[in-house]
Amino acid sequence: MTGFRSKMAATLALPLLLGGCVSANEYAANNAGFSSVEANTTEATGKQSVWVQNQQQAQVVSDRVKTLMARKTIDVETAVQVALLNNKGLQAAYADLGDSSADAWQSTMLINPTVSVGFNGMGAPGLEAFKSVEGMIAANILALATHKRNVEIADTRFRQAQLNAALRTLQLAADTRRAWINAVGSWETVAQLNQAQAAADAASDLAGKLGETGAMTKEAQAREHVFYAELTGQSAQARLAARLAKEELTRLMGLWGADIDYQVPNRLPQLPNGLMKRDLIEAEALQRRVDLQMAKLDLEATAKSYKLTEATRYVTDLEILAGFETEREVEDGDVKRETTGQAELEFVIPIFDTGKARMRKAELAYMRSANLLAEKSVNVRSEARSAYQAYRSNYDIARHYRNSVVPLRTKIEEESLLTYSGMITNTFELLADSREKINSIILAVNAKREFWLAEANLAPAIYGGGQGSASGGSEVAAAAESGGGGH
Repeated sequence: MTGFRSKMAATLALPLLLGGCVSANEYAANNAGFSSVEANTTEATGKQSVWVQNQQQAQVVSDRVKTLMARKTIDVETAVQVALLNNKGLQAAYADLGDSSADAWQSTMLINPTVSVGFNGMGAPGLEAFKSVEGMIAANILALATHKRNVEIADTRFRQAQLNAALRTLQLAADTRRAWINAVGSWETVAQLNQAQAAADAASDLAGKLGETGAMTKEAQAREHVFYAELTGQSAQARLAARLAKEELTRLMGLWGADIDYQVPNRLPQLPNGLMKRDLIEAEALQRRVDLQMAKLDLEATAKSYKLTEATRYVTDLEILAGFETEREVEDGDVKRETTGQAELEFVIPIFDTGKARMRKAELAYMRSANLLAEKSVNVRSEARSAYQAYRSNYDIARHYRNSVVPLRTKIEEESLLTYSGMITNTFELLADSREKINSIILAVNAKREFWLAEANLAPAIYGGGQGSASGGSEVAAAAESGGGGH
């Protein structure tokens, strides 16, 4: 007797009935989700971001970067745009978005059926090569039943990845803007210290000459010499800080080789005439903060995962095997065939693992996400208030130095010069007044830099991108346009 048996799974039709209706076209696109990233970042930065995925796009971006850097002395807006185009870490973040879209795409695909083939009775005498051939196709019913829910979870994670890519873009833009402000402010400080050092140098030389004539004590000479020596050290430290600040800006813009031969302006812009009104900054932040939206999506995904865990608490694996069996017998030259239908169901009996531990973990994950969202909401409100308070206060401080301290120091220096011309004030008193004026100017420069950084922090407080980062500042760009030489 020769037997042949095969099984075909009737459940192959089940995916057509149980499969979700989510389209995979959006997930399968090369730039999946990137339009959402652009929409979230363009409003906050006013700049274009590009997802480079091939050599042709890379060449276009490279040419544009060279065009932007051709002016040598770059303003803050140029620096931010170059960073968004040229920073490789940002491109890596966009690759993470692509990875998430691939996961979401994968979730829309139904699980492949399992196929097995067996051969029995090999080499039996008097019979054909095989007594029987068995084939079987199986499908996991539980995976099919939970397919739609798994797709929804993957889609939520994909939207979360979009927001994360937008957040990385905002953070890079903010960090670049802050680095530009720090670099320019540092070089402005260097310029002021150089002026102070020139005055100290003159005082030190004069003290040496007076000492030779016996008109000045050694103690007084040493006092002038040590001031010049200390100021020389401070100037060297300031130049180092300025170079390092520029290097940070260079890193953020992704420049190397000959491209690092650029300059930034020598001074920050003057204070604006008025302040921006942000009476509803808390409401703006709650509506627009990207990291808060991410926390909401995390809670949503956790809730869906919790429901999925609840649905599969007792049965974690359920497979159906269905088909038919055909037997053939040869007797006295006649061939007889008999076909019968077959169905099998395989599942795990929850005797030892009742799913309580998995349910507990799911509950805790949900509570964790809910509490983190509540904390994020509180922090967003506080960060928005703090950013605006710093913006207003630093403006008042910088304006106080500009309108009160520096003019008074200038007046003192002018009066000292008049009395010196009238032989009332000696040379060292005049130089001392000049040094004090320069010190006040340096304090004013630092106050101005703190204001621009505070103004720059408003955008991250509203849109996201990291507390202490920078954004915004059309006045900064305008000053960079009109600034003289640079470094």
